[in-house]
Amino acid sequence: MHYTAPVSSSQLSSRLSLAKQKLLDELKAGGISDECVLEAIASIPREAFVAKPFVQDSYENRALPIGEGQTISQPYVVALMTHAADVQSHHKVLEIGTGSGYQAAILCKLVRRLFTIERFDSLRLKAEKLLHSIGIFNFSSKTGDGSKGWAEQAPFDRIIVTAASPTVPPSLLEQLANSGILIIPVGEPDGEQKLMRYTKKTDGSIAEYCLGPVRFVPLVGEEGAADKNIVSNGGNGR
Repeated sequence: MHYTAPVSSSQLSSRLSLAKQKLLDELKAGGISDECVLEAIASIPREAFVAKPFVQDSYENRALPIGEGQTISQPYVVALMTHAADVQSHHKVLEIGTGSGYQAAILCKLVRRLFTIERFDSLRLKAEKLLHSIGIFNFSSKTGDGSKGWAEQAPFDRIIVTAASPTVPPSLLEQLANSGILIIPVGEPDGEQKLMRYTKKTDGSIAEYCLGPVRFVPLVGEEGAADKNIVSNGGNGR
């Protein structure tokens, strides 16, 4: 029988630190050149957002399960979406699909205020508690149908969707500010998906650009579902 010696906390910490640096090097080699994005990723402990059985894999460039049939996206995709959105410190941003809270943590390091929507209340509450535990407060979250956006807080400078939709929800384009950017995976759950960037011009027209193929869990709308558990968390962004 093969025996694997237990890993001490100091050994694990050292391994994770080395793995994080390797990941950052891979992100740079993969075209992520925005130093602010790289610094945000370096500052957030991804291991805090993954399930305990996968902690040693925290900085592997792959998605990991988080419960409710959802996943924490692979780090490269998180970096790519954040980089492509060109987020700035004065921006108000909407995130669809809070999930583990990892993408939210990255965004909160970069923007003034984040509004994030999650379909599963259990995931939202867990993510909210985790974000608070690492000192992040410049966000508001709610449980609801992300395809409807958050009309009461619109318009948004940027919108980032972390689940795939067959088509772009019209409400999200409507809630995008002029010169705003929407990043969303578009495609069928079992078919081809492409990561798309939509930019709303000052005349209201939309320019689109394909960032490449991706694989995301589906964006599930709940027509007629009431939004609930709205939580406003105080604090100023950068």
